[in-house]
Amino acid sequence: MIAIIDYGAGNLKSVNHALKGLGLETDITSNPERLYSADALILPGVGAFRDAMIELERLNLVEAIKENARNGKPILGICLGMQLFYEKSYEHGQWEGLGLLEGEVVRFKHDFKVPHMGWNQLMKGTDSALTDKLAENKYVYFVHSYYVVPKHLEEVVFWTDYGVKFPAMVQKGNLIGMQFHPEKSGETGITLLQAFGAMIK
Repeated sequence: MIAIIDYGAGNLKSVNHALKGLGLETDITSNPERLYSADALILPGVGAFRDAMIELERLNLVEAIKENARNGKPILGICLGMQLFYEKSYEHGQWEGLGLLEGEVVRFKHDFKVPHMGWNQLMKGTDSALTDKLAENKYVYFVHSYYVVPKHLEEVVFWTDYGVKFPAMVQKGNLIGMQFHPEKSGETGITLLQAFGAMIK
């Protein structure tokens, strides 16, 4: 079973629908105990970094996420959920994240329209078993105003360029982050969600 973490800031229904379409069992939950009994976790997210961390703390989900990560359980962060994996964000101030991955989250600073919204191309980074069945240079769907500056470039599976090159997908062992929305990215997104589901032992 895949637990989709409900902290009031996610595309829960569309993520759940995509996973069920793949025949994967899901549970949308804000109960930290359910995270321990799940086979894998998904941390979705749309909204502000600070508000998300406050709500995760209020629901006692922070330590549950961290402990499951330490125990090697597959965890997928989507959009804001991926950004929350990192140490800190500069979104309207400076805020601490979950600290599961090293790096920080900053705002786009260029003449391009912000938020970065719509389809953009994936550029190959580090090899990952998750992307074995994916052809190169595929397009996926983004909606975000902030992006990750990672400390370890070898963790970046795919890059995307939007006036600046930024991580579109990262992986460190059992932790996977997708800055784009796989549930809105057509066949490419479904292929990646299927690969994540295959990580479940």
